[in-house]
Amino acid sequence: MTRTSSLSIWRERLFGTPFTGFVSVVLFVLISWIAIPLIRWAVIDATWVGSTRADCAPGGACWVFIRARFGQFMYGLYPVDQRWRVDIAGILAVLGVLAVVFAPQRFRLKLGLAMLVILPPLGIWLLSGGLGLSYVETREWGGLMLTLFISVYSSLIAIPLGILFALGRQSELRIIRLISVIFIEFWRGVPIIAVIFLASLLLPLILPGGIGIDRLARAVIGLGFVIAAYMAEAVRGGLQALPKGQREAATALGLNYWKATGLIVLPQALRISLPAMTNEFIALIKNTTLVLVVSILDLLGIAQASLADPNWVGMNMEAYAFSGAIYWLICFALSRWSRSLEKKRRL
Repeated sequence: MTRTSSLSIWRERLFGTPFTGFVSVVLFVLISWIAIPLIRWAVIDATWVGSTRADCAPGGACWVFIRARFGQFMYGLYPVDQRWRVDIAGILAVLGVLAVVFAPQRFRLKLGLAMLVILPPLGIWLLSGGLGLSYVETREWGGLMLTLFISVYSSLIAIPLGILFALGRQSELRIIRLISVIFIEFWRGVPIIAVIFLASLLLPLILPGGIGIDRLARAVIGLGFVIAAYMAEAVRGGLQALPKGQREAATALGLNYWKATGLIVLPQALRISLPAMTNEFIALIKNTTLVLVVSILDLLGIAQASLADPNWVGMNMEAYAFSGAIYWLICFALSRWSRSLEKKRRL
């Protein structure tokens, strides 16, 4: 496409009729009215270099605060001399995902299952310690690392459970269908903040004496169950969208229920459900901020806690802008990744 044709297309879209031209001008003025002061505050008049609040110029953002607290935003209260363990865990996770994405198609499933078996316990060992590593209690975890930890490990609970209960809701066995419906409707109907409270406060009372579950683990399990209910509905939508002829053809080939489901029905249903499942994972990332109510300091919790420092009181705009930008980047990257997978599926 040439530059001239591209300009003509945009001209037609923005000013093709008097009404669209009027709307385009109004939106341009509105965006400029919002964006120009924001850019001046965040970039032009901002202070980037310094070490204390006294170095910050009035009228602009004081990014010196973010530089001074960057380690806490990333790692929380995790010991400084042990932060290499978090970095290694993150690098291994990224390498594992890249290995699965770029592996040949015939090896991708086996490699993905191997990564799911190896990486989660390896990550817990690196972060918490034991077997040669010093223990780091979960109350010292925080910041972005904790947000990602809760998101990833809650999804490891939510996705398998969601698939299982989605299949159960369509089961021909009435008792299995009833159990699946009760699970899905219960966890969808309870506010997430109430689930976190119940998991943190009531679970220790229910368990037998001498059995304890870490506070962070309770929050992860509670979030995992809630998102599993939403994942189940997303997968059920994919199962219902799949033509019935697919299962009938698998049955005609002599495949039993589990082989037909695992090899033919479920892979196609998951492809259809991928956008909705991505939306649920994005919602999970943002819902991790609710763990603040039980004193678990994720990225947003660390941002709020850092404002209590007398040396940086009043830096609310900088703290929330930085935290919000990180959440937006993660969620935007996930949405673009989901769209790219959709396009590949359509080709």
